[in-house]
Amino acid sequence: MTKIINTEIADLKIIEPQIFQDERGYFFETYKFSKFLEEGISDKIVQINQSFSNQNVIRGLHFQTSPYGQAKLVKCLSGEIYDVAVDLRKSSPTFGRHFGVNLSGENKKMLYIPVGFAHGFSVISAEARVEYAVFGAEYQPKAEAGIKFDNEDLNIDWKVKNPIVSVKDKILPALKDLKNLF
Repeated sequence: MTKIINTEIADLKIIEPQIFQDERGYFFETYKFSKFLEEGISDKIVQINQSFSNQNVIRGLHFQTSPYGQAKLVKCLSGEIYDVAVDLRKSSPTFGRHFGVNLSGENKKMLYIPVGFAHGFSVISAEARVEYAVFGAEYQPKAEAGIKFDNEDLNIDWKVKNPIVSVKDKILPALKDLKNLF
């Protein structure tokens, strides 16, 4: 049976699927509506995204502003990433705190990130393929936002040396400079 584990940040959950493995390979349920509904997650999947990245790449920290907020179910198909979520909910007791977990093709763990969080990851293996289901709102360019990955207030250890970051992500604002939060 799939385990859904609460983290120290409310509503942020680690998903550990039950894996059925034999000489042919393996099988597991990535997502089951009724199981998520038991956890209070009733939004529908509206988009599925996939990325490929090389070692030391950092993608993020990204989110969409209201009313286009997105929840995500993130998994690493191959390789290994350090996946990070930052709580942007102003009324939350954990506002501004981050949580990170290693996701890999081997451990098959997933991270459920609710609306109101920024998300990013670093690639700690030679390369990684990442896929995430998006709940709530489809991608809206006008709602695209983010926080600079090396924000001093967050002090995230991305677990990589010499990070490779897009120009777009390098110029994102600091958390303290954001206006449109949840």
